[in-house]
Amino acid sequence: MKAVVYRRHGGPEVLELSERAVADPGPGEVRVRIVVSGVNPTDWKARAGLRAEPGADVPETVPNQDGAGVVDAVGPDVTGFAPGDRVWVILAGAYGPGSGTAQEYTVLPAGKLVRLPDGAGFDEGAGLGIPALTAHRALTVAEDGPSRLSPGALAGRTVLVSGGAGAVGNAAIQLARWAGATVIATVSSEEKAALARAAGTQHVLRYPDPELGARIREVAPDGVDLVVEVAMGVNARLHTEVLRPRGTVAAYGDDRGTGTVSLDFGANLLLNARYQFLVLYTVGEDKLRAGAEDVTAALADGALRVGEDRGVPLHRFSLADTAKAHAASEDGITGKVLIDVGPAD
Repeated sequence: MKAVVYRRHGGPEVLELSERAVADPGPGEVRVRIVVSGVNPTDWKARAGLRAEPGADVPETVPNQDGAGVVDAVGPDVTGFAPGDRVWVILAGAYGPGSGTAQEYTVLPAGKLVRLPDGAGFDEGAGLGIPALTAHRALTVAEDGPSRLSPGALAGRTVLVSGGAGAVGNAAIQLARWAGATVIATVSSEEKAALARAAGTQHVLRYPDPELGARIREVAPDGVDLVVEVAMGVNARLHTEVLRPRGTVAAYGDDRGTGTVSLDFGANLLLNARYQFLVLYTVGEDKLRAGAEDVTAALADGALRVGEDRGVPLHRFSLADTAKAHAASEDGITGKVLIDVGPAD
């Protein structure tokens, strides 16, 4: 089979198209024929080895955590899946260096597979894995909020989504609206404002703006219940201006930050503010499974989709052009980078 691999850390140029043997699934495993692979920042950060020595050798690694395809074979003791089932995968590359989705077939534990509901395509399966699961976690960590999402679960609550045109921001808007929240999104341009509106947000505000906190308070006079935050360090002061008492900040990124966050102790103390830092790799299998179930329910309801009409422009690449796909994501292209790996049928 064709597979993209890298054998050392570095830029997109370390990715190469290779031939790998198709593995058989073992006990509890399933072989998936990948149709579409999704690219996320975590994929190119892992390839670049941001916490490793530049150019360091690594085991032959197939990149990309997200993907969707068709069950090709099941191993012993597997129930719930059969050849022909359409599925999306959860953190495929975390299973082992050879299990990423930038290849025609991958073998994964059955627990890393989720059925694609009718009406949802492979683009959704590959494009909404990490972003949607991250958004789900962010929307379910508040002390006074729900631990699961469903229609009405966030009714009466106001959610502020920082960076509403990003992949996680877009998923957070769609999921929060599905769950009944009022959503305020912040964006940096009119083009991105249009994308946030397409996702379903009721209110869009531009940054940078020294009066941003006041403008948010005009929409939410009592303060926002929850902030889904991509720029933690930059917006730390804003949080104390707009949070209601016992409000929560769910921080999954620190874009344009230094990696160090300074918090005003007194202001946060008086608010009884809660800060939840989150990353999927250590969130726990129970949280991943709960998120996958709720995301699938939103997909089944038609409430969660990708495409420009939902605020997620798609940028497609061939498997042979995976290096270009990684470069596009790394350069900060707006929308979702997808790799067409194999035929849908």
